Amino acid sequence: MKMLKITIHSISYISLFILIINVIGCTQQSNNQSEGPYQATGFKIGEVTDNEAVIWTRLTSDPKRVGTEAPMPTFLYHAPGFDELQEAPPGRVRTYGRRPDDWVPIVLYDEGSSITYIEGAVIGSTGETRVLYRPAGATDWLLTDWEAVDAQRDFTHQFNLTGLVAGTEYELRTEGRLIGDNTIGSSLDGSFRTAPPPDKPARVVFASTTGTDYEDQDTPEGGFQIHRTMLDMNVDFFVHTGDILYYDEYAKNIELARWGWARMFSLPTNFDFHRRIPTYFMKDDHDTWQDDAWPTLESTYMGDFTFLEGIEIFKEQTPMSEPTYRTFRWGKDLQIWLVEGRDYRSANSDPDGPTKTIWGAEQTSWFKETVEASDATFRILISPTPFVGPDTPLKFDSHATESFGTEARDLRAFLVENDMIVITGDRHWQYVSVHDETGLREYATGAASDAHAGTWTQGDIRPEHLYVNVVGGFLSVTADREDDSPSLTLRNHGVDGEILFEDKLVR
Repeated sequence: MKMLKITIHSISYISLFILIINVIGCTQQSNNQSEGPYQATGFKIGEVTDNEAVIWTRLTSDPKRVGTEAPMPTFLYHAPGFDELQEAPPGRVRTYGRRPDDWVPIVLYDEGSSITYIEGAVIGSTGETRVLYRPAGATDWLLTDWEAVDAQRDFTHQFNLTGLVAGTEYELRTEGRLIGDNTIGSSLDGSFRTAPPPDKPARVVFASTTGTDYEDQDTPEGGFQIHRTMLDMNVDFFVHTGDILYYDEYAKNIELARWGWARMFSLPTNFDFHRRIPTYFMKDDHDTWQDDAWPTLESTYMGDFTFLEGIEIFKEQTPMSEPTYRTFRWGKDLQIWLVEGRDYRSANSDPDGPTKTIWGAEQTSWFKETVEASDATFRILISPTPFVGPDTPLKFDSHATESFGTEARDLRAFLVENDMIVITGDRHWQYVSVHDETGLREYATGAASDAHAGTWTQGDIRPEHLYVNVVGGFLSVTADREDDSPSLTLRNHGVDGEILFEDKLVR
């Protein structure tokens, strides 16, 4: 018999299949494994500059995630016109790209199951955490103070490391313990590199992708092949352009939204990758609230979980600074701009005009001012959504469509005037396109796995395309110098690292 919880809440994808996941692919060193607290969701390194970094930590009650022996919740809906509860609609029942806004969700847990015992659950724990760090090869650790994790923020704490040395490899350790206890309950090791000084030429390699859907993992033990591939490439940093996870079918309350983050980052490949590669996290629609969402959207489809809560959960679950639009310099030749595409946008369905916006006035002013102040050789806008495309006919949510045409024309002109290129996420296929009117170049990372690639028709090559391929993988970018001549090489890769297309820009 199933127990019914009707809290207009919860739900996760009704899985088409469930991957068999080994608990955690990395061992947690511990001096007191019997008591913990543990770190089953690992740690994350972010917001790295030439002298700073943010380390995200979380304490957990158990050393491993709940396995596939546990049941999954069942998610159903009260739907107008139906007497019986309905499953989630197949595919995308679109009203400007969204699910039905008048459906009301409920969640059913198997008897004996709850939010603490479902597949992938990693329950948080009270306790204290600290970070130890040192330049690679150094003898003595630098230490932060012990800090209590915040139970109101999913038992997390973020440490701001300052005074770091530019262009330096750092060893890193996060420790957890019970409050007031001198015994270390868990210890995890990792590493990262700081950015080179802004006045020094340096070889820098980074990677970027979008669309890491939990249902579309592609390793037998759980996780994504691209994480191992990028680790083997030893990239300096990673940019996730958004859709880190897909709330739509399960995040009907805050607890289930947090469950989504815990089960994603306790996967073996994710756990290992994020303690060794700094990541700049961006969000899009699915990891803010739901498909094609905007702040004023009215919908019951997500139950008790609100757009504003989605904004806060993102900042809670990632190493993050304020505001979420920001820029980072990596040596003399490379600067990236990461923009916020959800928090300030007008409704997709509004008519286009001078006040319709994705970025908002304040972000747009910041972007133009910081770009004009930059002397980096290569300046890259990284956007959750595209500026060039071309896009599919049912999309109305980006600067690549006429839905936001007025703002798009202004920004494309500015980008070309300042000799910038665009890297975009969101779209589930890889492409390199050149805008027919302005010449703006755009590189789409594509989805993280082959199973998640789609939407575009393979073989549909448009005049804008230099390359188009419906395949999973990632984009890598290498800034380098040859005989003191700066170059930027952008490569589209398959999930195994195979180079599928290469474009080289020289200054």
